[in-house]
Amino acid sequence: MIAHLAILLGGLVLDRLIGDPPWLWKSVSHPVVLIGRLIDSLDRRLNREDFTGETRRRAGFFALGLMLLAALVLGSFVAAVADAFGFFGMIVEAVIVAVFLAHKSLVDHVRAVGIAINEGGLAQARRAVAMIVGRDPDGLDQPGVLRAAIESLAENASDGVVAPAFWYLIFGLPGLLAYKVVNTADSMVGHMNPRHRDFGFASAKLDDLMNIVPARLTAGLFALASMLGRTGPGFSQVVAITRRDAGLHRSPNAGWPETAMAAALDLSLGGPRRYRDLIVDAPMLNADGRRQAMPADLARAIALFERAMAIVIVAIIVALVVGMPG
Repeated sequence: MIAHLAILLGGLVLDRLIGDPPWLWKSVSHPVVLIGRLIDSLDRRLNREDFTGETRRRAGFFALGLMLLAALVLGSFVAAVADAFGFFGMIVEAVIVAVFLAHKSLVDHVRAVGIAINEGGLAQARRAVAMIVGRDPDGLDQPGVLRAAIESLAENASDGVVAPAFWYLIFGLPGLLAYKVVNTADSMVGHMNPRHRDFGFASAKLDDLMNIVPARLTAGLFALASMLGRTGPGFSQVVAITRRDAGLHRSPNAGWPETAMAAALDLSLGGPRRYRDLIVDAPMLNADGRRQAMPADLARAIALFERAMAIVIVAIIVALVVGMPG
């Protein structure tokens, strides 16, 4: 556990400082891209239109099981090789962990929305937010664009940083790779459309299970970060609002970080949204908060996220110091 803590600390710091350098992933494919290609291949081969719903669901379980087995075997092998090289192996493993975290890239993408609003106007901001959300941005006004970016920041803080860090800490590289397989599969095939309703069932349900703890941890981190910010609601108020409204979200997990973020910023997030031809009448989270989000709120959201991640790093450092032999 101490070794995992040290490696995770290195991975978090590397990801925050370096992130995903574009020059690197122009030369080689990002591991998540490779996972996505595998999922797409299995989807095309096993999710046939002439299959019954039951057969598609079984095929989805088989595909996910196959990918999880590959992730566990590969993760165990790489971890064993890294362990054999001692300190140098720990550095390599920290780099691998950093690759699967999304702190800097998430902040960069969200900050780009604010830059677009300030420099290019609403049309450019809509294009920027389309990079991080699945909804149709064309009908969004400026407050809507800002709310969408803040919601994405909150949800991806859990999916992209806290959850992979959590599963690495529990099960090492096998746990980290398994989580990324499940989370990527859910984002690609875990939908309720006719093609993926059955094939993506296993991916969607396992992703829900694997995010139960990380989503609530992220909400708690936002509550702590709000308390440390000294300008927003206190810890107990954020927790109370989150416990009240998180269950309103259609996702069993996304509502936790999104509601905590909304409460910490005194904003009302959620509400109706459009996904191409589908309009989702989602409820408001923290309905008593302000609906007219401003560019300053986006900056405050990023600052809240940064404080939350700083809390994680400090907690790991404290655990390392306490856990070191005297």
